[in-house]
Amino acid sequence: MLSSLTSQRLRPFLLLHLPHTQTLLFSSLPHTAPTKPISIPNPTDPNPQSTSPIYDYTTVRETLSSYCNDWKKALDFFNWVETQYHFQHTTETYNRMLDILGKYFEFELSWDLVHKMKQNPSSVPDHTTFRIMFKRYVSAHLVKEAIDTYNKLDEFSLKDETSYCNLIDALCEHKHVIEAQELCSWKNKELGFDKSTKLHNIILRGWSKMGWWGKCRDFWEEMDRRGVCKDLHSYSIYMDIMCKSGKAWKAVKLYKEVKRKGIKLDVVAYNTVIRAVGDSEGVDFATRILREMKELGCEPNAATYNTIIKLLCENMRFREAFSMLRIMSKNSCGPDVITYQILFKYLEKPNEILRLFDRMIESGVQPRMDTYVMIMRKFGRWGFLRPMFIVWQKMEKLGCSPNESAYNALIDALVEKGMLDMARKYDEEMIAKGLPARPRVELGTKLVE
Repeated sequence: MLSSLTSQRLRPFLLLHLPHTQTLLFSSLPHTAPTKPISIPNPTDPNPQSTSPIYDYTTVRETLSSYCNDWKKALDFFNWVETQYHFQHTTETYNRMLDILGKYFEFELSWDLVHKMKQNPSSVPDHTTFRIMFKRYVSAHLVKEAIDTYNKLDEFSLKDETSYCNLIDALCEHKHVIEAQELCSWKNKELGFDKSTKLHNIILRGWSKMGWWGKCRDFWEEMDRRGVCKDLHSYSIYMDIMCKSGKAWKAVKLYKEVKRKGIKLDVVAYNTVIRAVGDSEGVDFATRILREMKELGCEPNAATYNTIIKLLCENMRFREAFSMLRIMSKNSCGPDVITYQILFKYLEKPNEILRLFDRMIESGVQPRMDTYVMIMRKFGRWGFLRPMFIVWQKMEKLGCSPNESAYNALIDALVEKGMLDMARKYDEEMIAKGLPARPRVELGTKLVE
């Protein structure tokens, strides 16, 4: 697997206005000997094939991901690697580019790529392609356009149950559950999905995301009236709803009902039960459920341990939380980014956070953008600029392009400290990247009327 350092090394390729840029690329072809640096020729070389480096799909995908907050540079690289080095994009690399374009509502460019995909057998649009389109349309609240996209799928031979479920899921994921339920009320019977457990579970989860607990209860009861067969996933969702609505004891009651019915719980269901028991009866009882699931042959995953670590941190039992972190490191399900984010949330000393941050990176767990943002905001609230810049520099070193939340966290801290010139510099840099800037009186910026 290619490290994010490779994506960082590809950054100079996107500076196409620098004709004499020279850099190194680590090839990461599978099943080869350890990688060697390959010298990259001048991008303006009229005959690049003579010294062309080898671009593999992982490198291209990771480079695109590193520019997920700068669609213009991502698209420049996407086109450049294809035209200059004849890289043959696959469905996967096209889908990554579509996701980045959709994030910035560049739907015309997205459709240009979709139609271009059809022209090559190695990049034919698939269900993931249109799941991305649904997601990006609905996240922009363009519900009609998302439904119109589904209606066009005959053209791509993809108008089937999977695409329909992806559409309903996108609507529910982005809090358009009312539209999803209305669509299902007349479309499900037509398509033969009126008793589909999967679709009902998606809508139930959608009401959960809305936090409309009364609607969740009504829909749960409506599933019984319609004769929809509830499966383990249905119970897992509803137990989660009970936890979130402050009725953890009801989730525990449902857990006992599931056991009485002889339904074998999976790791997802157990994770919900552990949280419910922890909230209603305490972390020690939650660890008993952890032991129970192990005894029954259900292997815990990272989310299981994360739930226990969170409960321990909430009870200020940090020594036990770090002990659980060490146990995870020894298991096949090692700590993930969520594990570290839980600990970052509760730690109160900058040096402890920075040490844990270094440990996280050294262990091979790559921070997400929201990881950087949460740490920077915490340092900003405390008024510590030096550790903020340490985190910012590591973000850049690892090849991550900061998003608007990262910029805002840094700018807010600089403004709070009265460092207006530096704050203005980052504000201008943010605007130059096409990111939405927040108006600030201190910097003399305001909304355009």
